Formats: sequence, structure tokens, C-alpha cells
Amino acid sequence: MFDLLYTAWDLAPFARDLGDDGPPFRWIPERRAQLRAELDAAFCLLYGLERSDVEYVLQSFPVLRNNEERAYGEYRTARLVLTAFDALVTAQTLGEPYRSPLDPPPGDDRQRHPPRTTSDQ
Repeated sequence: MFDLLYTAWDLAPFARDLGDDGPPFRWIPERRAQLRAELDAAFCLLYGLERSDVEYVLQSFPVLRNNEERAYGEYRTARLVLTAFDALVTAQTLGEPYRSPLDPPPGDDRQRHPPRTTSDQ
């Protein structure tokens, strides 16, 4: 989920410390929402939550729900997290790796900014 962290050139030293020497990832709000939802769902699964528990947790954020219903006409975070949770549970049940619906997938270099030229620096 490096895509969520490394989003600006001023984080390049941090990225290098982690072994990455590429340009930062572009800030794409819809993509970031999906990545965050996948992380949330994974943590829920790691904590042993059932789907009904995840629904309960998501309903404990009324301000987020209200803001998203105004902005998107739905509680987008709940939909994304529950969809990711269901997919993770299915993958786990089948003994298969989870595959993000993102295309290109997380960490793909096509989602990075263009490399800097010497005139950019």
C-alpha cells in the first residue's frame, strides 16, 4: 500500500529508505478510497470480525456516512469496505490469494508521476 504513502517528491528520501527509487504515486481519490477500503477490510478480517461486526463498526461513523451520502449519494466507504471484506473472505475460503479489483493493481508503476528531469529539480 505504498501507493497511499508515497505521493509527493518530498517523500523521496523516505521511499529510498524503503528501497524504492521511483517517482511518487499520483493522488487519485477514487483509487485511494479503494486502497483504504481494502486495508480496512483486511484489518477487520485479521481481528476476527464477522461481516455483521464490520457493518456495526461502519455504522459507528455517522458523520462520515452523512458526508458521503451528500457527496456520493451513498455511504461509499461502507460499500467499498464490505465488498473488499466479502472478497477477502471468499479468497480465504477458497485458499486463493486476494486480488484487488484495481486496474492497474496496487503498486503498479503506471500509477506513478512521470520521472523528474534535471530541469524539474
